[in-house]
Amino acid sequence: MDLIAPLLSKDGFRGVDHLIPICLRRLRQEWREGGWRHFAPIMKSLESQKKHLQRCSYDLVIETQGLLKSAIITSLAKKAPHAMVVGIGNRTEGSGYEPLAKLFYTHRVKVPSQLHAVDRSRAVAARGLGKNFPIRIENPPKFYPQEFVHSLDGLSNPLGLTKKTYVMCFHATARIAKCWSVDAWIEVARYLVDHNLQVVLPWGNAQEKMRSQTIAHSVPQALVPAPFSIQEAFILNAQAKLVIGVDTGLTHLGAVLGVPCIELYVDSPRWKTEGYWNPAIVNLGDTKKPPLVSEVLRKMDELLLPSGF
Repeated sequence: MDLIAPLLSKDGFRGVDHLIPICLRRLRQEWREGGWRHFAPIMKSLESQKKHLQRCSYDLVIETQGLLKSAIITSLAKKAPHAMVVGIGNRTEGSGYEPLAKLFYTHRVKVPSQLHAVDRSRAVAARGLGKNFPIRIENPPKFYPQEFVHSLDGLSNPLGLTKKTYVMCFHATARIAKCWSVDAWIEVARYLVDHNLQVVLPWGNAQEKMRSQTIAHSVPQALVPAPFSIQEAFILNAQAKLVIGVDTGLTHLGAVLGVPCIELYVDSPRWKTEGYWNPAIVNLGDTKKPPLVSEVLRKMDELLLPSGF
């Protein structure tokens, strides 16, 4: 949650009063590194987070992950006597669902075993709010208010780039099997440079930085940037001419912001996370079926030529 909070903590979002980051991943890492030496500060941090969860009384708690750790967090929240705790009621394909999580819910929502991650969360939330299951085509999801998205255009670019002159190329992801080949990235990047677009190759750790540098070595003027924050990623994606990347959060952020976006699926199911809410989103490849460079180049032309490559 400490990484997710910046995705949500934007001023003026209707219906969001406050956010309570629950930093379980960071606390787990501290425990691994320090063991019992870190026990006291870890417990103090958890107690502080528990106080935030009990600052007010909730009538409705919705848990969309189906994980034991997130279900336990719902049990810590202060709830009104009549409160509903709504969560996913069954395993879905490709999820990390943990059956014991169901013990913490008062209402369990059954969903199809193969369901898009966004649609699954919307289904659980709809049940909790007493709404009908949202039909994705008739009622596609809306993520950020348009006024917020438009405001990103006017902000200073974190890398000093001129808006709509560069392409964000997210080649890295947590699981190496989901990565597209370096040779494919080099071919795509060269094509973009030949069409007068700056190639940006972000990275998140030493191994990913080396991969960025390998691609950049073969692509004139490609940029391997310094690390940037999630907040800066909003601006960089929003001001890009195009976002192209593998199945990873920063690629999906481009799709959410409505930027022309190509999502590359190499070893993950496309149906689970593909962007479908905007015609400017193109999804290519699938599990064990990486996209061909030729089809990526063709789709780039289709996305960019109407507005002037």
